[in-house]
Amino acid sequence: MNYPVWQVPYIGSGLVIAMIAITHVMISHFAIGGGFFLPMAEAKALREGNREWLVKLQGYSKFFLILTGVVGAMTGVGIWFSIGLASPSGTSLLIHNFVFGWAIEWVIFMVELTFAAAYYYTWDRIPERLHLRIGIVYGIVSYFTLVIINGILTFMLTPGSAWLSVAGTGNESSMFFQGFFNPTYWPSLALRTLVCIALAGIYALLVFSRIDGYKEGKFKSEMIRWASKWLLPAFFLMPFCLFWYLWNVPASQRELMSLGISTIGAGVFTQITRTALIALMGSATIGAVIYFLAYQNPRGFKFGHALAIFILTFLVTGSTEGVREMLRKPYVINQFMYSNGTRRNQVTTFNTEGYFTHSPWAAKGATPTDPPDQDEVGRRMFLGQCMSCHTIDGYRSMRRLLQGRDDQSIGNILQMLHDHKADSPYSKFMPPLVGTPDEIAALQSYLGQLVDGF
Repeated sequence: MNYPVWQVPYIGSGLVIAMIAITHVMISHFAIGGGFFLPMAEAKALREGNREWLVKLQGYSKFFLILTGVVGAMTGVGIWFSIGLASPSGTSLLIHNFVFGWAIEWVIFMVELTFAAAYYYTWDRIPERLHLRIGIVYGIVSYFTLVIINGILTFMLTPGSAWLSVAGTGNESSMFFQGFFNPTYWPSLALRTLVCIALAGIYALLVFSRIDGYKEGKFKSEMIRWASKWLLPAFFLMPFCLFWYLWNVPASQRELMSLGISTIGAGVFTQITRTALIALMGSATIGAVIYFLAYQNPRGFKFGHALAIFILTFLVTGSTEGVREMLRKPYVINQFMYSNGTRRNQVTTFNTEGYFTHSPWAAKGATPTDPPDQDEVGRRMFLGQCMSCHTIDGYRSMRRLLQGRDDQSIGNILQMLHDHKADSPYSKFMPPLVGTPDEIAALQSYLGQLVDGF
């Protein structure tokens, strides 16, 4: 069980994780793509004897080191801090199942930081070819961080039948590789590789757009056009990789997308549909802007143009990561652990013996001689089963969602969540509500008080 709940007023813990994670993705994927961009640009400059490129690349590598080594590391720690508070049970499961994978990733990350620093601080201090090799090694090492983390991220959506067959038995570690190289591992790795390459071009456009197009017009044109070409693999290959990825997503989770798409004609947009549309339209806009403003007119490409592209990229990245997260609904580990920390195999036990019987959410006064306080039972039912996705006032506000409903209407909703039938409009997005009738009645009373403004 997730205990205690990390209560973040108004925005909720999920949005805190999202803001930190999206920022980290933008930087960590750039750390990989930029790790190939820099040595390839340096090799091009050495091959052509272009000293002007080398001077600019030296300054670019400083920006690269600070952003990836400092801000990237800080947001990485921020993710661990936030997910550990928001979903301690899910975080614990990932740590225990992939402890050696995490250890390998952290060792590789330390090696990556070392080579990134060595690359920057050895400009003009060691032979050029040796310096180039340091950059190449950095690029290879940084890519291995993606190879490791991708297996753990994709596991959460597609743990695979082999791992699920031993889940909850204590023998999960025997299926380490089956869980790691899960059904969506390879298509996800391909997609993220394309994102890394594209982000290398986006960041380069952001930096090189500041070059004076009048004083250094020829040089700026070369750099802007070369950086623009780094987005070509993503625009040509990503649709195929995306199809490959969705093909390997379980049918039950693909229905979340098809449900929203099938109702677009009626004007009904589910959250996952809206998010997917933002990603598609944003990507198309980025491609058009880069072609017409950057590639066709590199000398006139301004920092404002590049910043607008970067903001669009941030929105597209956030949307695609959001779609990936929402495809897991109502689970945090698909088919095993629900988003509120309840395990699928615990539902029957909680319904017959009580939510608090095997949970640290012991209700106030829950002793044989002192009957539990109903308000406290309802509050803790809400904290334990609802607060992972909802807030009282703010993002996914319970007051707003239940506004205008009377006690009977609230009870009907809770009963549908408790029954969790396949044809229920809530079953595809929300975990089952677990607990005895008395516990559910206490939650109903508590929610009624929220609606009434108490």
